[in-house]
Amino acid sequence: MKFPSQQTLKEIAAIIDCKYIGNDAFPVLGMNEIHVVEAGDIVFVDHPKYYDKALNSAATIVLINKEVDCPEGKALLISDDPFRDFNKLTNHFRPFQSSNSAISNSAKIGEGTVVQPNCFIGNNVVIGKNCLIHANVTIYDNTIISDNVIIHSGTVLGADAFYYKKRPEGFDQLLSSGRVVIENDVTLGALCSIDKGVTGDTTIGEGTKIDNQVHVGHDTIIGKKCLIAAQVGIAGCVVIEDEVTLWGQVGTTSGITIGEKAVVLGQTGVTKSIEGNKTYFGTPIEEAREKMKQLAHIKKIPEIVENLKSK
Repeated sequence: MKFPSQQTLKEIAAIIDCKYIGNDAFPVLGMNEIHVVEAGDIVFVDHPKYYDKALNSAATIVLINKEVDCPEGKALLISDDPFRDFNKLTNHFRPFQSSNSAISNSAKIGEGTVVQPNCFIGNNVVIGKNCLIHANVTIYDNTIISDNVIIHSGTVLGADAFYYKKRPEGFDQLLSSGRVVIENDVTLGALCSIDKGVTGDTTIGEGTKIDNQVHVGHDTIIGKKCLIAAQVGIAGCVVIEDEVTLWGQVGTTSGITIGEKAVVLGQTGVTKSIEGNKTYFGTPIEEAREKMKQLAHIKKIPEIVENLKSK
């Protein structure tokens, strides 16, 4: 998330009431998770295991819970609870805005687009030309939808990321300030849920077609001309490259990449990154031909046991 205007290190420290290391006027342009940070961004880290990764990332401001040596060209915000203070910044720069109408006055809807009854379209939503939004679709704030998109009934775009920190009193949610971005010629089936990014974008690429009851987690990027069948569950921060096919009830873990033109057969659990131009099946996932051979061999086990008994 980029801030509406450039901030200074001193100003950011005042918002979250914390110490800082660096020049008062050190420029701060936004805040992001570590996989999407750029120069000028704040990244937070609250576990020693990830200190080095955060300090050496592209982010130039690190919100951290320990005083450490400040890398050259960067600044530090010293907090006793970076998770809490990251949420404070989200609330400050992108607070929740209620809406008093089914279609927000700040929404922009392109020529030729049809919005059926009982839809909700939130603040600052942009919908392109010649789209068809069927009844009972919910489109949260800041969502971007390009041209010639079809969205079927009951689909929800822009719900919060499923991202929590466990505390003694319960689970603390990391607030989401990102967006959903839908490119041209995408079709979304009925009852799909596409979560917005925590600080960046959840993106569905041009020409991709998604069946009913599919879930796409936060910050996931789906490429162009993908086919995703019913009841697929895609976790957060997944990269699905162009022309991938995921058949029914495929599930993925987070933070993996599925290579271009890969085909994943139904009910497969994608537990790791996989190469493109291959067909996969099973849990744990393997190339489909190898998995089928293994299943064929398993069927022979009773026969092998009987042969051993007869000897």
